[in-house]
Amino acid sequence: MRAVIQRVLQASVKVDDAVVGEIQEGLLILLGLHRDDTQEDEEYIINKMLGLRIFNDERGIMNRSVEDVGGEILVVSQFTLYGDARKGKRPSYSEAMAPKLAGAFYESFLVKLKERYPLVASGSFGAYMHVSLVNDGPVSILLDSSRIL
Repeated sequence: MRAVIQRVLQASVKVDDAVVGEIQEGLLILLGLHRDDTQEDEEYIINKMLGLRIFNDERGIMNRSVEDVGGEILVVSQFTLYGDARKGKRPSYSEAMAPKLAGAFYESFLVKLKERYPLVASGSFGAYMHVSLVNDGPVSILLDSSRIL
């Protein structure tokens, strides 16, 4: 599982010109699912993203988590995080989870995340979406559960 974590002042996602999810200060999570992902990968990413200390404390040092600041989270599925463009010019997405499995896995991820932290909005799985954000910093972090040591 891969997640691009972006610290934002605000973010929103639209489907067919209708806003389906939006947040103010917090995290925009672009989430890619690998074909071999398990619940262990899900737990790893949730734990890491909730605990990442990428918000400033009173001294201006990145020392606070989204939970510490009461920030919101917007999760958007993005299979293209598993695009492999090493050969040719057209990326291969063979490492991404199949859409039927990925939809259920994505929904499970959202349920588990909301159980731990209720301030969560999301995009629409499988839809063509327009994502808008104001990146704060900018701060962007890449998490990859396959790189667990």
